[in-house]
Amino acid sequence: MPGPGEPTAPEDAYTAEPFVPARGGLAALRRAAAGCRGCPLHRDATQTVFGQGTRDARVMLVGEQPGDQEDRQGRPFVGPAGRLLDRALAEAGIDPAEAYVTNAVKHFKFTRAEPRGRRIHKAPSLREAAACGPWLAAELALVEPELIVVLGATAGKALLGSSFRVGGVRGTLLEREIHGRPERLLPTVHPSSVLRADDREGAFQGLVADLKVAARTLS
Repeated sequence: MPGPGEPTAPEDAYTAEPFVPARGGLAALRRAAAGCRGCPLHRDATQTVFGQGTRDARVMLVGEQPGDQEDRQGRPFVGPAGRLLDRALAEAGIDPAEAYVTNAVKHFKFTRAEPRGRRIHKAPSLREAAACGPWLAAELALVEPELIVVLGATAGKALLGSSFRVGGVRGTLLEREIHGRPERLLPTVHPSSVLRADDREGAFQGLVADLKVAARTLS
């Protein structure tokens, strides 16, 4: 029996650390992540949605969390926001197929709308993002990207701290120590915010402009 204040189940500890394998490549990480119980989000999600791409990718794109379609298909950025991101990357001069894409949080967090039970995205908490941090740290250590493109506030807070705000630094190249490694980062908006914008074309061109900075950095 757990003592007072001790976790009663793995998810109560809010850390994925016990589930991250000590050795192996991306395939080993992906297999291990499928059984992650590092926070309560796994209870309602269909499956873990791990990162996708090659180990030699020069750029890593980090978003917030899987959406409804990603949760069902088990792959990141396969919904409308992902398709818009691919279009923005291509317009900026970055081949989407040569990027590694992942999320700060690997399980879909949602609420259900009544009466139809439609699943509506709910932003993950800082505690949930921190719980998933060991997976992101492992991905970074294996891929060793030249540049991390930070997509939106949740990813930014997971990587750069709770005071992060997109508006003040978007499109700006930053150099920070992330999970014990020096990294170059370029924050921008999440593509889902473009889909919600009143001026969608203007928001899209703003995202492209930020990604062009990333493309110049990689050239």
